[in-house]
Amino acid sequence: MDVVVLIARILFVAIFLASGIGHLKATEAMAGYAAYKKVPAPRLSVIASGVLMIVGAVSVLFGIWGDLGSLLLMVAIAPIPFLMHRYWAEEGEARMNEQVQFNKTVSLVGGALALFALFVLVPELGLTVTEPLFTV
Repeated sequence: MDVVVLIARILFVAIFLASGIGHLKATEAMAGYAAYKKVPAPRLSVIASGVLMIVGAVSVLFGIWGDLGSLLLMVAIAPIPFLMHRYWAEEGEARMNEQVQFNKTVSLVGGALALFALFVLVPELGLTVTEPLFTV
């Protein structure tokens, strides 16, 4: 079962590694879009979220305080639905597209929360480098 959990972690973090790298490689373009969406401190927000995504994803991937990594991912993505995918402020097709993105991102927040619980509740979870940082 340890291999199944490892595969799940790999699949889960792939989007965060790609997004985090994208945030750092295309900071100016993403900051421009974030400014258009009225995100406060858009450049800083893009850089900070990119770093949080990369650090959190690497932590979860290798199981180096994976519980903390899961929380970092949550911190990075929890504001996104409310800042970037405000479907209630849109009309027509844009509203539908933003609502889909809103729901997907909320689901990722839920996944990060579930992964946090898994790391904390199953400290002997195999194929990790460290034990969880948090305990119950």
